[in-house]
Amino acid sequence: MNAHHATPTGKRRARGLGLRFEGRPGRWNAITDVPGVAVGYATLIAGQGPLVPGRGPVRTGVTAILPRPVEEVQAPVFAGFHSFNGNGEMTGSHYIAEAGKFALPVTITNTHSCGLARDATIRWAVRRFAGRFDEDFALPVAAETYDGFLNDINGFHVTEEHVFAAIDGAAAGPVEEGSVGGGTGMKCFGFKAGSGTASRCVAYGGQDYTVGAFVQANFGARGDLTVLGRRIGTAFDDLAVRRVTPERGASSIIAVLATDAPFLPHQLRRIAQRATVGVARMGGFGRHGSGDIFLAFSTANAAIMGGAAEALLGARWVPDEDIDPFFEAAAQGVEEAILNSMIASGEMEGRDGNFIPALPHDRLRALLAPAG
Repeated sequence: MNAHHATPTGKRRARGLGLRFEGRPGRWNAITDVPGVAVGYATLIAGQGPLVPGRGPVRTGVTAILPRPVEEVQAPVFAGFHSFNGNGEMTGSHYIAEAGKFALPVTITNTHSCGLARDATIRWAVRRFAGRFDEDFALPVAAETYDGFLNDINGFHVTEEHVFAAIDGAAAGPVEEGSVGGGTGMKCFGFKAGSGTASRCVAYGGQDYTVGAFVQANFGARGDLTVLGRRIGTAFDDLAVRRVTPERGASSIIAVLATDAPFLPHQLRRIAQRATVGVARMGGFGRHGSGDIFLAFSTANAAIMGGAAEALLGARWVPDEDIDPFFEAAAQGVEEAILNSMIASGEMEGRDGNFIPALPHDRLRALLAPAG
């Protein structure tokens, strides 16, 4: 099946509904179109009925994104981040702001498992790279969005073993989307959502580069929903979220942007900012309770860490004056990744009977048909 139209398990993607997007996607239309980048999941779904803390129901998981092949993942990448609305967490961000780089897998999970995911990533690295961290520190990136509407979030069901499984299972190629990994218990614009990805190719200097986007989407009110420029959320008012347990508006989106184009840290911070445009195109505007935090990294310039001897290092980068096509690619990729996360997700019932409907494909297509 065409990877642009369906996930590896056959779930529809936005292009599989005939929706048309700007820009040229990569082979898989995924963050893994960036060579060396891999994605892995651990998905936890168990139980139903009333919430019993520590027992469930469980609707959660963890996602791992490896910026380099596993044998090289301890080597840092240049990076930048942007907090559009800071009601959330992304560990390692202070170091990225200071040094412009990070190393090791990126993990994304639920809000109350973020610290565990960070610590487990360090434990994984200490075991995987014997001696590497005997006299050095690790500050990996771990991020979160809130899934307590469906999940027993205070049951702490994500364990070290789940983090290890997500990292060890990370692979290149087509990426599963929807209610998987850290996105298992998430919702977006009042519809089931979760993990989504997309990519764009950018020609520069006689070479094709890729900008890949991955999102854990958990933001937006139903009336905000905008698809391909059309504000259509209220057309689905009959498809209600069932709130047996009251919710206080917690929401968030984490976006990770990867590229093989050479950029410096200040440029990657600027690219991360353009994820905001993708969120805005979908109707998001950074509600008070939303943790909208975005990371961008480049796999180019591999040798960016000093050695035992003093030596000057060199780097290549796209001039700032030529960066606009990469800005556009970042915005386009995040927009499509968010929509993929929704279209690939089915309805889900969680704790206490709380229920989130799926975005109906046929009705979405019919609403957009007049605009082509």
